[in-house]
Amino acid sequence: MEKFTLEILFQIIGIGSASGLFYNNDALYVIGDNSGFLYEYNMQNQQLNQHALIDNPTQNIPKNLKPDFESLTNHNDTLYVFGSGSTENRNKMIEFDLKSKTVLQQNNLVDLYALMQSFGEIKPEDFNLEGAIFDGENWYLFNRGNGVSNKNTIFTIHAKKLDEEFALIAVNYKLPKIKGIRSSFTDAVLVEDKIYFLSTVEDTKSTYDDGEILGSFIGRIDTKTMKIDFTQKITSTNKFEGLTFYKKENNKIEFLLCEDNDTELLETKIYKLTLPVK
Repeated sequence: MEKFTLEILFQIIGIGSASGLFYNNDALYVIGDNSGFLYEYNMQNQQLNQHALIDNPTQNIPKNLKPDFESLTNHNDTLYVFGSGSTENRNKMIEFDLKSKTVLQQNNLVDLYALMQSFGEIKPEDFNLEGAIFDGENWYLFNRGNGVSNKNTIFTIHAKKLDEEFALIAVNYKLPKIKGIRSSFTDAVLVEDKIYFLSTVEDTKSTYDDGEILGSFIGRIDTKTMKIDFTQKITSTNKFEGLTFYKKENNKIEFLLCEDNDTELLETKIYKLTLPVK
């Protein structure tokens, strides 16, 4: 594809291990995988607010206890924040109202996650959801294939609510490699009828333990065919885990990205990625 640009747009002090983000009207909503808060950053006045997603939240929850919020998606005025499902205490889905800035509901998705594992033939130790999209009719949940079985799977759930009856489809993907190691889904966002996704390469065979970071890709999937249109390596050093649509103009599309620095340092760099529209 034509030349892309990747640049650091700004840095936010007070957020660590960023794993997902959503941009709306100059506000950037960010989750961290070891935090119990949803962060709201006003890009105009650089003000940071935090909203509790769980009871007694802290900013650096120990790894064995954290809810592991890895993905968020938006529909109308609701944000949906998902735990990764990679351990027993990571099965929460939080519904957050953007108007009242309050939690509407906490959901336990343990039964749904177990069904997805069975249907997708993914062992519990290889199950690790890191991306989510909801378009009002379909949920797309992205399993990060960084376990032994390399199951990069998109689950499509046709339902308006996840506690209703639904139809379930699972599609597996072979994502590009770096140094012989296959990349794995880390986030995704829907723009019109295209899914743009991030995948990253980490030298580990565990959904729990971190490894050496080797780089990240951007890619696109057509929702009509669920086939990959293209992939493009965008870095050799960053583990990008959050992706949100920013703007589209002059045959270019812009996204905001965040990275998980796998530390307790409460600093998050926000990057801008610009791609040609094709």
